[in-house]
Amino acid sequence: MPTDRRTAARLVAIVCAAQVFVQLGAGYWPVLLPDLMGRWSLSNSEAGWITSAFYAAYMVSVPVLVTLTDRIDAKRVYLFGVGCTTVAHLAFGAFADGFWSALLLRGLAGIGWAGTYMTGLKLLADQVDAKMMSRAVTGHAASIGISGAASYLLGELLAQAFGWRVAFASAGLTAAIAWLTVALAVPARPAPARTSAALFDFRPVLRNRSAVAYSLAYCVHTLEMNALRGWGVAFLTWVAATTSLSAGLVSPAVVITVLGLLGTVMSVLGNEASIRLGRRRLVIVAMGLSIVVGGLIGFVGSTGYWIAVGLIVLYGMIIWLDSSSLTAGAAGSADPSRRGAQLALHSMLGYAGGFVGPLAIGWTLDLAGGMSPIAWGLSFLVIAALMALGLGAFTLLRPSDLEGDRR
Repeated sequence: MPTDRRTAARLVAIVCAAQVFVQLGAGYWPVLLPDLMGRWSLSNSEAGWITSAFYAAYMVSVPVLVTLTDRIDAKRVYLFGVGCTTVAHLAFGAFADGFWSALLLRGLAGIGWAGTYMTGLKLLADQVDAKMMSRAVTGHAASIGISGAASYLLGELLAQAFGWRVAFASAGLTAAIAWLTVALAVPARPAPARTSAALFDFRPVLRNRSAVAYSLAYCVHTLEMNALRGWGVAFLTWVAATTSLSAGLVSPAVVITVLGLLGTVMSVLGNEASIRLGRRRLVIVAMGLSIVVGGLIGFVGSTGYWIAVGLIVLYGMIIWLDSSSLTAGAAGSADPSRRGAQLALHSMLGYAGGFVGPLAIGWTLDLAGGMSPIAWGLSFLVIAALMALGLGAFTLLRPSDLEGDRR
């Protein structure tokens, strides 16, 4: 762990800046989903599969890629991940023309994010002490959250001005900037000291009851977050069309962009509240509120565009409230020698939820006969029910607060 605070601060700034450039393409697929569904004649289920392919590939890749950082320099894994993201976005803009090509390329983007997100977090986690861990994680999450929020509006504007293919190609170029930034500005580090423990033996991290509790909560948290991010634009677009309301300047893309920015603020505030009030208490309150709002949003939001906008914003702010708190809880509860493996498990469980969320919405819409008030209501109700299961598991496991949190 470096003792030079200026060097550590410089590394944090570089990694956070790189994550901003990588994440700029995150919202392009969901914001262009309504247009591409019509262009390619996709069903709701097919659209859900394309959205979920990203999370499925992430879920499979992250245990390998992030765990490798316990043995090799995390910079090497990070550059591999950003390289995959670059190729995936450029190829999507150049070659995607329907269900299968979109599915495969979104999967490649998921592999790229598996080597980028938690690997970047690992770069930071290894540089700070336990008391600073929570805020370092929050700063990392904030940089990604702001960029991800802006990507919705940026993707819509680029597609309107130059076409959807140019929009995706531009995401590849910004990812390439991130690759060059880290390759040139982050110094290589010696490989972590080898231990006698097997690299891919996850039994010790599974026995870490506190970290696993935070990871299970993160699973359902990511499930509802990605269900909202994947289908929020489509839901608001449908409500505006069925209520004969022109959204004007407050388009669905603008709403989701604002939501992402507010969500980032809520994530930071939520982590500070965790430090002052207790991490476990904050997580339980946030999950309980999201279950209530999630159970109502589809039924009530279908009655009017501005009602839907208000509920979407409220729902998103509640979802983001415990985002940093959960990841900081898992990272801070981990054995330092196995932090890479612990974060790999955390991220794998989280994106398993991310895979299920968008797919659950698409399936429910099709099973209910297509987009309608009852179909949207049931879709979000399914997400709320899954959240309730996660809250039950988290409560039973009773995880610990972190060092520096109010006991």
